[in-house]
Amino acid sequence: MARLLIGIDEAGRGPLAGPVAVGAVAVPRHFDFALLAGVRDSKQMSELGREIWFEKLRILEQEEGLRYAVVFSSAHYIDAKGIVPAVQVALARALRSLEASAETSRILLDGSLKAPARFIFQQTIIRGDETEPLISLASIAAKVRRDRLMRRLAMRYPEYGFETHKGYGTKAHYGALKKHGPSAIHRRSFL
Repeated sequence: MARLLIGIDEAGRGPLAGPVAVGAVAVPRHFDFALLAGVRDSKQMSELGREIWFEKLRILEQEEGLRYAVVFSSAHYIDAKGIVPAVQVALARALRSLEASAETSRILLDGSLKAPARFIFQQTIIRGDETEPLISLASIAAKVRRDRLMRRLAMRYPEYGFETHKGYGTKAHYGALKKHGPSAIHRRSFL
Protein backbone atom coordinates (compact mmCIF):
# COMPACT_ATOMS: atom_id res chain seq x y z
CA MET A 1 0.00 0.00 0.00
CA ALA A 2 1.24 3.48 -0.86
CA ARG A 3 2.53 5.52 2.05
CA LEU A 4 2.81 8.70 -0.03
CA LEU A 5 0.50 10.05 -2.71
CA ILE A 6 2.26 12.52 -5.02
CA GLY A 7 0.85 14.87 -7.65
CA ILE A 8 3.14 16.30 -10.34
CA ASP A 9 2.73 19.00 -12.98
CA GLU A 10 4.93 21.48 -14.82
CA ALA A 11 4.73 25.17 -15.67
CA GLY A 12 6.58 27.12 -18.34
CA ARG A 13 6.86 24.52 -21.09
CA GLY A 14 6.07 27.03 -23.85
CA PRO A 15 7.76 30.38 -23.04
CA LEU A 16 10.57 31.90 -25.08
CA ALA A 17 12.58 32.73 -21.94
CA GLY A 18 13.27 31.40 -18.48
CA PRO A 19 13.27 27.90 -17.03
CA VAL A 20 10.64 25.20 -17.04
CA ALA A 21 9.39 24.36 -13.53
CA VAL A 22 8.17 21.01 -12.22
CA GLY A 23 6.05 20.98 -9.08
CA ALA A 24 5.51 17.90 -6.93
CA VAL A 25 3.16 17.74 -3.92
CA ALA A 26 3.20 14.74 -1.57
CA VAL A 27 0.72 13.85 1.16
CA PRO A 28 0.62 10.95 3.60
CA ARG A 29 -1.93 8.17 3.09
CA HIS A 30 -4.23 9.52 5.85
CA PHE A 31 -4.38 13.09 4.41
CA ASP A 32 -7.80 14.79 4.59
CA PHE A 33 -8.59 15.80 0.99
CA ALA A 34 -11.47 18.00 2.22
CA LEU A 35 -8.70 20.51 3.01
CA LEU A 36 -8.18 20.92 -0.75
CA ALA A 37 -11.82 21.67 -1.60
CA GLY A 38 -11.97 24.33 -4.31
CA VAL A 39 -8.42 23.93 -5.62
CA ARG A 40 -8.23 24.17 -9.43
CA ASP A 41 -5.70 24.05 -12.23
CA SER A 42 -3.38 27.07 -12.05
CA LYS A 43 -4.33 28.12 -15.60
CA GLN A 44 -7.95 28.56 -14.44
CA MET A 45 -6.99 30.89 -11.59
CA SER A 46 -5.95 34.50 -11.27
CA GLU A 47 -2.46 35.35 -10.07
CA LEU A 48 -3.95 36.35 -6.69
CA GLY A 49 -5.88 33.06 -6.49
CA ARG A 50 -2.69 31.10 -7.14
CA GLU A 51 -0.81 33.06 -4.47
CA ILE A 52 -3.59 32.38 -1.93
CA TRP A 53 -3.48 28.65 -2.65
CA PHE A 54 0.33 28.68 -2.47
CA GLU A 55 0.10 30.15 1.05
CA LYS A 56 -2.47 27.45 1.96
CA LEU A 57 -0.02 24.86 0.65
CA ARG A 58 2.67 26.25 2.97
CA ILE A 59 0.26 26.10 5.95
CA LEU A 60 -0.67 22.49 5.08
CA GLU A 61 3.05 21.74 4.96
CA GLN A 62 3.41 22.92 8.57
CA GLU A 63 0.17 21.49 9.95
CA GLU A 64 -0.85 18.43 7.93
CA GLY A 65 2.31 16.67 6.79
CA LEU A 66 2.09 17.85 3.18
CA ARG A 67 5.46 18.30 1.43
CA TYR A 68 6.25 19.95 -1.86
CA ALA A 69 9.15 20.64 -4.17
CA VAL A 70 9.58 22.87 -7.22
CA VAL A 71 12.60 22.21 -9.43
CA PHE A 72 13.73 24.25 -12.44
CA SER A 73 15.54 23.33 -15.65
CA SER A 74 17.25 26.36 -17.19
CA ALA A 75 16.85 27.83 -20.66
CA HIS A 76 20.44 26.74 -21.33
CA TYR A 77 19.58 23.11 -20.43
CA ILE A 78 16.42 23.30 -22.58
CA ASP A 79 18.50 24.51 -25.55
CA ALA A 80 21.16 21.84 -25.01
CA LYS A 81 18.91 18.81 -24.36
CA GLY A 82 15.35 19.75 -25.40
CA ILE A 83 12.21 20.58 -23.44
CA VAL A 84 11.15 16.96 -22.77
CA PRO A 85 14.50 15.92 -21.23
CA ALA A 86 14.55 19.20 -19.28
CA VAL A 87 11.15 18.41 -17.77
CA GLN A 88 12.18 14.79 -17.07
CA VAL A 89 15.36 15.76 -15.22
CA ALA A 90 13.50 18.36 -13.13
CA LEU A 91 10.78 15.80 -12.34
CA ALA A 92 13.33 13.23 -11.17
CA ARG A 93 15.05 15.86 -8.99
CA ALA A 94 11.68 16.87 -7.48
CA LEU A 95 10.99 13.25 -6.50
CA ARG A 96 14.49 12.97 -4.99
CA SER A 97 13.99 16.13 -2.97
CA LEU A 98 10.72 14.68 -1.57
CA GLU A 99 12.64 11.48 -0.74
CA ALA A 100 9.92 9.53 -2.55
CA SER A 101 10.31 5.77 -2.40
CA ALA A 102 9.71 3.96 -5.68
CA GLU A 103 8.06 1.05 -3.81
CA THR A 104 5.75 2.99 -1.48
CA SER A 105 4.77 6.10 -3.49
CA ARG A 106 1.76 6.41 -5.76
CA ILE A 107 2.35 9.15 -8.33
CA LEU A 108 -0.29 11.02 -10.32
CA LEU A 109 1.10 13.00 -13.26
CA ASP A 110 -0.54 15.53 -15.55
CA GLY A 111 -0.77 15.29 -19.32
CA SER A 112 2.09 13.44 -20.92
CA LEU A 113 4.42 13.43 -17.91
CA LYS A 114 6.11 10.24 -16.76
CA ALA A 115 8.06 9.52 -13.59
CA PRO A 116 11.27 7.48 -13.80
CA ALA A 117 10.47 3.84 -14.61
CA ARG A 118 11.48 2.57 -11.16
CA PHE A 119 8.30 4.23 -9.78
CA ILE A 120 5.97 1.33 -10.50
CA PHE A 121 2.82 2.94 -9.08
CA GLN A 122 2.40 5.89 -11.42
CA GLN A 123 -0.50 7.10 -13.49
CA THR A 124 -0.50 9.79 -16.17
CA ILE A 125 -3.86 11.56 -16.35
CA ILE A 126 -4.87 13.73 -19.30
CA ARG A 127 -6.09 17.05 -17.85
CA GLY A 128 -5.16 15.74 -14.41
CA ASP A 129 -4.58 19.33 -13.31
CA GLU A 130 -8.38 19.81 -13.67
CA THR A 131 -9.48 16.61 -11.90
CA GLU A 132 -6.86 15.67 -9.29
CA PRO A 133 -6.37 18.09 -6.36
CA LEU A 134 -2.72 17.09 -5.82
CA ILE A 135 -1.88 17.70 -9.47
CA SER A 136 -3.70 21.05 -9.27
CA LEU A 137 -1.61 22.00 -6.22
CA ALA A 138 1.57 20.91 -8.00
CA SER A 139 0.60 23.08 -10.97
CA ILE A 140 0.01 26.04 -8.64
CA ALA A 141 3.33 25.54 -6.84
CA ALA A 142 5.24 25.32 -10.14
CA LYS A 143 3.48 28.37 -11.62
CA VAL A 144 3.82 30.57 -8.53
CA ARG A 145 7.51 29.78 -8.05
CA ARG A 146 8.26 30.26 -11.77
CA ASP A 147 6.33 33.56 -11.93
CA ARG A 148 8.18 34.85 -8.85
CA LEU A 149 11.50 33.91 -10.45
CA MET A 150 10.55 35.68 -13.71
CA ARG A 151 9.66 38.84 -11.74
CA ARG A 152 13.11 38.73 -10.09
CA LEU A 153 14.77 38.17 -13.48
CA ALA A 154 12.85 41.18 -14.82
CA MET A 155 15.00 43.36 -12.53
CA ARG A 156 18.16 41.98 -14.15
CA TYR A 157 16.72 42.24 -17.70
CA PRO A 158 14.28 45.19 -17.46
CA GLU A 159 14.08 45.78 -21.22
CA TYR A 160 12.07 42.56 -21.84
CA GLY A 161 9.03 42.99 -19.56
CA PHE A 162 9.34 39.55 -17.92
CA GLU A 163 7.37 40.82 -14.90
CA THR A 164 4.33 41.11 -17.20
CA HIS A 165 4.48 38.19 -19.64
CA LYS A 166 6.77 35.82 -17.64
CA GLY A 167 8.72 34.94 -20.80
CA TYR A 168 5.76 33.92 -22.96
CA GLY A 169 5.65 35.01 -26.59
CA THR A 170 3.51 38.14 -26.41
CA LYS A 171 3.57 40.97 -28.95
CA ALA A 172 5.51 43.15 -26.47
CA HIS A 173 8.04 40.37 -25.86
CA TYR A 174 8.63 39.87 -29.60
CA GLY A 175 9.04 43.64 -29.94
CA ALA A 176 11.68 43.68 -27.16
CA LEU A 177 13.49 40.76 -28.81
CA LYS A 178 13.55 42.60 -32.13
CA LYS A 179 14.95 45.72 -30.44
CA HIS A 180 17.43 44.13 -27.98
CA GLY A 181 18.08 40.59 -29.24
CA PRO A 182 17.93 37.59 -26.91
CA SER A 183 19.14 37.74 -23.30
CA ALA A 184 21.13 35.07 -21.46
CA ILE A 185 17.87 33.48 -20.27
CA HIS A 186 16.17 33.20 -23.66
CA ARG A 187 15.61 29.77 -25.13
CA ARG A 188 17.37 30.16 -28.44
CA SER A 189 15.87 26.88 -29.68
CA PHE A 190 12.39 28.42 -29.18
CA LEU A 191 13.11 31.69 -31.05
